[in-house]
Amino acid sequence: MIVTKRRSLRTVAVGAIAATSVAMAGTAAMAATPVSQPSAPQAAAVNAGPSSWGSGTKTAPDRLTGGPVYLKSITTSRSARYDRMVIDLSGGNGKLGYTIGYVGTFRADGSGKRIPVKGGAILQVSVNALNYNPITGRQTYAGQTGKTLPGVNLTGYKAFKDTRFGVSFEGQTQLALGVRGKLPFRVSQSGHQLIVDVARSW
Repeated sequence: MIVTKRRSLRTVAVGAIAATSVAMAGTAAMAATPVSQPSAPQAAAVNAGPSSWGSGTKTAPDRLTGGPVYLKSITTSRSARYDRMVIDLSGGNGKLGYTIGYVGTFRADGSGKRIPVKGGAILQVSVNALNYNPITGRQTYAGQTGKTLPGVNLTGYKAFKDTRFGVSFEGQTQLALGVRGKLPFRVSQSGHQLIVDVARSW
């Protein structure tokens, strides 16, 4: 009986040591094996240029000198990866202030009037510039509240579905881009141009 008990105790001890060794080996293996991370959104594939891609609101403060700034023209173009809108400006020097982001409803500043915009999402572009020369009072860009942007044809575009002009109010002009969905976009400035790119997909 004593021998049996001693053998039983020895068997239990050996088993405990073996189990501890296996657990420690398993822990070490887990530490050595990298944990897989979720893949980044496909938007990273188009992350090129001076600013980053994303669907969050983007803003910049005014850093302008040399007088008032006003709209000169607005054009669009497209590439294999994104659709682009370019706002040409006149007057002033430096960087233009803006707020660009997705909104549920596009409303004219001042009146609050709702302006319908086609597409799955609305990207509102508000820039610190006017569509008229404040010195002469002459209109510099022929945008009309609630109307599509003059001369812009979006036939064949993948991201852009519609454009609308809001108003120039208290030193700021608002525009809207109807987009297929809430797609990532980026904003950059080059000289007197403000550039908005909307990716065709995530």
